[in-house]
Amino acid sequence: MSEVQLASSSVPAAKPMPGIFGTKIPSAVAFGIGVLLFFMPFIDIRCNNMTLQKVTGVQLATGFEIKGPGSDNSLVGSFEKMDRDDSKVTRKGEKNDPNMFALTALGLGIIALVLSLLDKKGGVTGGVITGILAAVALIGTLIDVKRKVKMDMPEMGNRTRSAGATDFDKLGDSMYIAVDFTPWFYIAVIAFAVGAWFCYKRMQVEK
Repeated sequence: MSEVQLASSSVPAAKPMPGIFGTKIPSAVAFGIGVLLFFMPFIDIRCNNMTLQKVTGVQLATGFEIKGPGSDNSLVGSFEKMDRDDSKVTRKGEKNDPNMFALTALGLGIIALVLSLLDKKGGVTGGVITGILAAVALIGTLIDVKRKVKMDMPEMGNRTRSAGATDFDKLGDSMYIAVDFTPWFYIAVIAFAVGAWFCYKRMQVEK
């Protein structure tokens, strides 16, 4: 065996370079998008297909102030007058309590973003766990808000009818309040889930 062959056989094979899934970029980008989407409208509060107020993810997580009726929107003004004597119905200037599911999702999303930027294996594992939990917390937000709307609306309808409000009579029985989740909310759920998946793929590459 020649000296050249001996030298080449003693050199260890070079470790293959990790692909894009072996880096922190995909998961960090996905988690970053998920967190930034909290500054976009998450819910759209509507009355008879007319938007009353849009609430961002941050506002939903930290509490938001109910906007008063605008001078150019008589429907909102009538809705405000109907419930001005009921202490249980939120009015202009009142602030809704933070939604704990949304607040948890925001906190977990930030933690997942930080963990995904770490080079340690434990950080990547933590990114998988926190990313999944953030997506689950957002789904919990949707369920919680929908549940509260179903509980509050029949009660509100009964109160306004029993009060015999003139404005309610003018609007008729067709008045309907709905809270719709915007596409930004669903994209945030997907972003956290995708970020967790990227962290999982990174764990497999690093094994």
